[in-house]
Amino acid sequence: MTDDGAGRNRRLVLAERPAGMVDAGTVRLEEHDLPEPGPAGALVRVRYLSIDPTIRTWMNDAPGYLPAIGIGEVVRGGGIGEVVSTTSDRYAVGDLVFGMTGWQDYVVADEALGSMQVIPPGIDPLVALSVLGITGLTAFFGLLDVGRVAVCYTLVDSGAAGATGSVVGQLARIKGAGRVVGLAGTNEKCVWLVDDLGFDAAVNYRTEDIGAALRRHCPDGIDLYFDNVGGEILDICLGQLALRGRVVLCGAISTYNDTEAAKGPGNYRNLIVKRGRMEGFLILDYLDRFPEAQMALAGWVAEGRVKHSEQVVEGLEHAPDALNMLFTGTNTGKVIVHVG
Repeated sequence: MTDDGAGRNRRLVLAERPAGMVDAGTVRLEEHDLPEPGPAGALVRVRYLSIDPTIRTWMNDAPGYLPAIGIGEVVRGGGIGEVVSTTSDRYAVGDLVFGMTGWQDYVVADEALGSMQVIPPGIDPLVALSVLGITGLTAFFGLLDVGRVAVCYTLVDSGAAGATGSVVGQLARIKGAGRVVGLAGTNEKCVWLVDDLGFDAAVNYRTEDIGAALRRHCPDGIDLYFDNVGGEILDICLGQLALRGRVVLCGAISTYNDTEAAKGPGNYRNLIVKRGRMEGFLILDYLDRFPEAQMALAGWVAEGRVKHSEQVVEGLEHAPDALNMLFTGTNTGKVIVHVG
């Protein structure tokens, strides 16, 4: 058993439930003694935090697929850390591990619970959190298992310059989709989607008439819409479905900071007329298949067929600002906080 020296554990805890965007009063920085691992555990120094839109939903006192973060509890989130001391045969000092680290400097890995997974040597931790992590896996299973993308399909992908959306469009191209159209919030992002990632077209949803642009780029309708944003864009795409078109519900990021109850899409009746299907999913449903997807994604990354982008924010204290980047659209690709 070794240690990297005495220290204190900084933790960002939920101070109050946000109304709208996370602000200075939402979280509170506290310092505590280092957590102590049990007889078969390890002390992990958190190095990187995965910043994901779902963290914002966990801050609400509302039903969800995981319990709400309690007031005074560490903000929940995934991340990568380095084992600095161990009493476990599973975790060796120096191992990089992935799991639910929370927004803090240190966390305990419990061998019995298998709470942290060792990352194979040689894997870039930024890649492990992005295209080989939850966001890349979400794109893989959402598109291939739920969406069942097929050759010659016209795919529309919202949030296309984000961590999940950017992978969705590239996988659709690999699987032979006839046309891939992305929606993004700046002209620079639209250029990146087309010139770097191989999308056929991109629409700036802030400056263009979305409905008109989609009719122009998808004249025969939308065979598959991968929805990361919900709201108005979901409604527009429902209104332009092709016969037997499908909608994959992955996220609704445009609504996560709403302070009033969301209204349902007005064009849902088009699912009847077009004999369409709309289906949601959770990545947790595919835990046992993660290795299969990671092998495939790693191969495509190595071949240069899947490209990725990570935007790194420095400092644990800036995690709330990093989370807000997802909702203001100032990020391209995966947002990651470098803790230390």
